[in-house]
Amino acid sequence: MRRFSGVALAATPLLTVITAFSQVPTVEAPAPANQVTRPQAIKPGTSTPTPGHSLDQADLSAFFDGILPLQLERSDVAGASALVMKDGNVLLQKGYGYADVKSKKPVDPASTIFRLASISKLFTWISVMQLEEQGKLNLDTDVNQYLDFQIRPAFNKPITLRNLMTHTGGFEETVNDIIITDPKQAVSLRDYLIANQPMRIYPPGEIPAYSNYGVGLASYIVQRASGEPFEQYVQEHIFGPLGMTHSSFYQPLQKSLADLPSEGYRSNTTKSPVGFEIFNPVGAGGVSSSAADMGRLGQALLNGGELDGKRILKPETLVLMWTPQFRASDQLPPICMGFYQVWRNHLRWIGHEGDLIAFHSLFFVEPTQKIVLFVSYNSAGGGSEPRPEIINFFSDRYFPGTPDVQYLKTPANGLKAISGTYQSTRRDDTTKFKLSILFGQRSVSVDKDGVLTVNGARDFRGHAIKWKAIGKDLWQADGDQQRIFAIRDQNKVVRLAVDFPGVQLQRVPWYENQSWVMIALGASLGVLLLVVIASFIRTWRRLFQRKRPRPEPQPGTIWLTVAPRLAAFIWVLFLGTLLGYFAAKGDDLLPPTPQWFKWFVLENFVAMLAIVVSTIAAIAGFDAWSRKIRMITKFKFTFVALACAFLSWFAIHWHIIGPTHRI
Repeated sequence: MRRFSGVALAATPLLTVITAFSQVPTVEAPAPANQVTRPQAIKPGTSTPTPGHSLDQADLSAFFDGILPLQLERSDVAGASALVMKDGNVLLQKGYGYADVKSKKPVDPASTIFRLASISKLFTWISVMQLEEQGKLNLDTDVNQYLDFQIRPAFNKPITLRNLMTHTGGFEETVNDIIITDPKQAVSLRDYLIANQPMRIYPPGEIPAYSNYGVGLASYIVQRASGEPFEQYVQEHIFGPLGMTHSSFYQPLQKSLADLPSEGYRSNTTKSPVGFEIFNPVGAGGVSSSAADMGRLGQALLNGGELDGKRILKPETLVLMWTPQFRASDQLPPICMGFYQVWRNHLRWIGHEGDLIAFHSLFFVEPTQKIVLFVSYNSAGGGSEPRPEIINFFSDRYFPGTPDVQYLKTPANGLKAISGTYQSTRRDDTTKFKLSILFGQRSVSVDKDGVLTVNGARDFRGHAIKWKAIGKDLWQADGDQQRIFAIRDQNKVVRLAVDFPGVQLQRVPWYENQSWVMIALGASLGVLLLVVIASFIRTWRRLFQRKRPRPEPQPGTIWLTVAPRLAAFIWVLFLGTLLGYFAAKGDDLLPPTPQWFKWFVLENFVAMLAIVVSTIAAIAGFDAWSRKIRMITKFKFTFVALACAFLSWFAIHWHIIGPTHRI
């Protein structure tokens, strides 16, 4: 489940050769004997690759034995499993740390099963293409033709399987029941898709918005077209033929594999494990597998869809799946048919990553070099720095040679069009969690030297990443390889494309811009907090300082009436409670389930009460100007009225009061 509130701009450090060792156990298995894009950028020159380290068992062991134990220690990760293959040979297959911290059970790369989250999507798309080969599915047909329920119409354009493969179906984000740990709460694939159908916020095929729901639809279409439950279909048509004996989509796992999964941990591995994370919809994130099994999948892909005489795809089908389908510029990695590319040096990795609460994984193959690379971590700390370090450090160590680029000397004024505030195209526009969009916005600015920065985008050293222009609307990180491409509409920059092709950054409308919304929110709460404090002081004096002479107000001064004071109390307590709850729960908070609905009803009731009282307070503020009172008193009423009016708009617009069942 690849997700970033806003957009996760890849932040990679310069190459650091890590050879430190740590006191964590290892278990090692012996190595056996189309969218048409806008090419508006100048293509950079390429350097001649310089010789790297020898890609052999000895050097790989030194590399992984240096970096992985250090990552586990630094990022508080319980364990990891790693595999590297080249030319059909296993060069490294190794477990690091613990599958179970309490029992000190080590990770075994051959048998320890990890939860691989969105890597599941590759199995869904392979299944789709198997059925396409059989003539049972058409990639460009309205998906409603394959369903026994209907996707709501929008934009006068149907959604196709090709749209779903490229995350351009146009769905908004939904998170209800996406991860649960109690099997008793599990729902069928069909029931989940019907109950949680998201709104369509983009025309199909135009704007990428990474969608688990879209992949879930595809897995249900596989189930419908094949006549087999999705879990059974993958078992019989992919896992079985490839000999992937430690892989499954069943959640929880079948009895034969039930003792093999690694535990999963949050950001603090001294706490109890999360439990088995049941992911909905299953085809988007439900797979469990081992490093050894993923090596078999990788080798089958590099063999043109065949392994040990068993074929899962025709060679021409696999070529089609790896053909770029969508990207904003030919200078950025594309998304293919479910697979997406990651570029580093002269390598063109293709595969997928996956994220749950605890597990964070990567699976890539490099077709030219015939390499399979797989790493999975069983703790939340594995998703921030460790995973991108692996693919970058591996590429830099064994295939060095950064492509040459020439930075343009364009005047800063000519680059300012990109400046502004942006939000992710993957977002909750109509759900109860729309507020997350506000906190996920990113500001983009260009300084006097023409250097672009993105608020919050930092490398692993904590330094702000600086991008410089290398072509028309194309930017590259100074000293690294991340890129940003500006997408224009009638000469106005409306979106930014980044290295991950499944999502883009979209310019925020002025009325949702956090630069003023957050200031107004803070000011409004500050005004009402002063009202609350003043009310407490007056109450204290009345109860405990009765004998003390009360100060006489100046002529024309009156206290705030009941409605403004009551509105202040409700807003401060209401919003303070919400903020305090989410801050206290932190990483321990699981994604929402229908059990949250009753609390959303209560939230709506309190918000509605606050809005009603705020309306009366606003009327009082307006009425104050018709009364013969001091000017400072008029302003007092007015400031409280404006604060109440803003918070009412804030609650309505950002869905603090809103649909209780749309999350």
